[in-house]
Amino acid sequence: MNTKDVLFQERTISKFTNALLLASALTGLASFIISAHSIWIQWTVLAHILTGAIISLAMLPYFYVHFRRTLGFRRAGMVFSGIFLLLLFLLCAFTGWHIILYGRIESLAWVYQTHVVSTASFVVVLVLHLLIHVKFLPVHRRSGDLGTFPSVGPGLAKFVVSLNVGIQGLVLVATLLYSALLIPPSTDAVIQPYEQAYGSHPFRPSQTETYHNKFVAEEQIANSQMCMSCHQEIGEQWMSSVHQQAAADPTYVTNITLLAEKKGISATRYCEGCHAPVALLTGQLTPGGEHGGIEGTLANQHGISCMSCHGVKNLPHIKGVASYEFTPAKDYLFANSSFDILNNIHNKLLEVRPSQHKRDVGHEILADPKSCAVCHTQFMDKDMNDWGWIQMQDDYGAWLASPFSRQHEENFSSQQLTRCQDCHMPLVASNDPSADNNGLVRSHNFAAANTFLPLLRGDTKQFEATKQFLQQNKLRVNIDQPSRTDAIQSTVFLDETLRDTSEIPMFYYLGETATIQVVVSNIGVGHNFPGGTIDINQAWVEFSVHDAQGNQVYLSGGIDEDGYVDEEAHFYRSLPIDKTGKLVWRHDLFNMVGTSFKRVIPAGKSDIATFSFDVAPWVKSPLTVVATVKYRKLNNRYAKWALQDNYFEIPAIDMAWDTLTIPVKIRKTVN
Repeated sequence: MNTKDVLFQERTISKFTNALLLASALTGLASFIISAHSIWIQWTVLAHILTGAIISLAMLPYFYVHFRRTLGFRRAGMVFSGIFLLLLFLLCAFTGWHIILYGRIESLAWVYQTHVVSTASFVVVLVLHLLIHVKFLPVHRRSGDLGTFPSVGPGLAKFVVSLNVGIQGLVLVATLLYSALLIPPSTDAVIQPYEQAYGSHPFRPSQTETYHNKFVAEEQIANSQMCMSCHQEIGEQWMSSVHQQAAADPTYVTNITLLAEKKGISATRYCEGCHAPVALLTGQLTPGGEHGGIEGTLANQHGISCMSCHGVKNLPHIKGVASYEFTPAKDYLFANSSFDILNNIHNKLLEVRPSQHKRDVGHEILADPKSCAVCHTQFMDKDMNDWGWIQMQDDYGAWLASPFSRQHEENFSSQQLTRCQDCHMPLVASNDPSADNNGLVRSHNFAAANTFLPLLRGDTKQFEATKQFLQQNKLRVNIDQPSRTDAIQSTVFLDETLRDTSEIPMFYYLGETATIQVVVSNIGVGHNFPGGTIDINQAWVEFSVHDAQGNQVYLSGGIDEDGYVDEEAHFYRSLPIDKTGKLVWRHDLFNMVGTSFKRVIPAGKSDIATFSFDVAPWVKSPLTVVATVKYRKLNNRYAKWALQDNYFEIPAIDMAWDTLTIPVKIRKTVN
């Protein structure tokens, strides 16, 4: 191929590459400098993806032809700048394709930064390359047939301008058409008419608010499957969590059904703001609607959905009962489309330009323990119990009063605090796009104390993780060594050097009454132990004594063959009562007006349990004393009532224990 043919080929390719290069540069620049989330900028980003992908392929033959034509030129500046341009282009193309294929991954932020820097550098070096070309071009060549730039053929400028105007025109038309056809999300309750039984506020007695004081469309909060299409690992963690099962939990189903029967479906808003936000915010909780406890409903399937937490932007207050303000995320193009190809475009846009998505779902409040307070703090007022205001569970307040909050330092507060998220959402390794530079994300298993739900679903992995969490040095048990007040007399010679010991003898005589104290310390729970629904959970001290032959001398806190714990055990629990003083044991808290008993261990504090037993004459020395703090999610009486056909004996978890061996002696008769 002669020089003229090569030049003709170069000019032909150059016509398209220059036009697409400019289009890609302009759309990329607009995407970079305009942070606002609009329909136009999204179409512009799509145009940048398309033109960038095409130019990344079209420039390779252009570089080949151009180098082939100019390889014989003896100008070092031109050669080196040209080679540098090729390298920058390859770097820009590689990072661009990486972003197109994999999106902007948080832990690989350098890929996007490299793409921006290499693109800007390419433009600068290109200008420099052209200036070098003009400087060293002979004067007679500048006005010759080939012109100053031989690669530029006739009509290039017109073609470049026309193509770019056409692309921008298409973007504008697409923007106008999409805007005209776009149906905004509904702000009306899905069930009409909607009953406002607790005043003019649509969500009362729940404390929930929305940013526009209206209802939320289902697709704005019940869209967890869409989230999982990108965040698969986090989604799998959430699927195993109690959050996901918050509405489908059979005990909740029993209680919410009871509440609906006794006080009407509007009263279920009190519970559903935390357990089933989808039902509350879409307007299902009114006569004719379905609460989250009904199988098959969206609220039942999602429980606490992804957006139930990630849509929380502000907190009206932290008194609890779902005291959050919900703000839905802004949609990307083709959100919630029923066509796969449009869904793929939507996902690709979100992956390539995730800045708005981060702003919508990564609110700063989510890193604050206050965000947990909105549901893990609870009160009841006259609207619900027909009596008056009472404080119920308050894990946030207990954390605030604990050493973990660091709110009691000399300087009042410290940055070195331990948050709710640090214990219940620890950092774990993940390939998720949101993983940090160390490849870590916050676990969405929400490890806590619910042991029966994983077993009910056959999720042994989640059960073992929960068990491990409970046994992770949360409590400490110490059996206080008993000491005698009487001394032992003997006529045997005693070496005087032995009198320096200060150790008090520890033993019991056959036939006497032994009294032993057990100290239980809350060293690792960031709030009171136990926390949460302490009226239906079970935590107690099992205290057992056996002799050398394994015979049981004494037992407190044992579990009988029917699954019931010894009623005389040392329990950590509360006993709520109704206005007549009867025990509210079914967790029907709308009947609760107070508590007749409550024993918990605040964080950093200890409790002392005292046990007394008779050392029987048949005991063989020594005695082995074992004290164990046991925990069981749901006491047996409540579990049988609430789980009904799903009932099974929930295992008790040994959270902490201690042992002590005590000699037994025969008391000698003194004459």
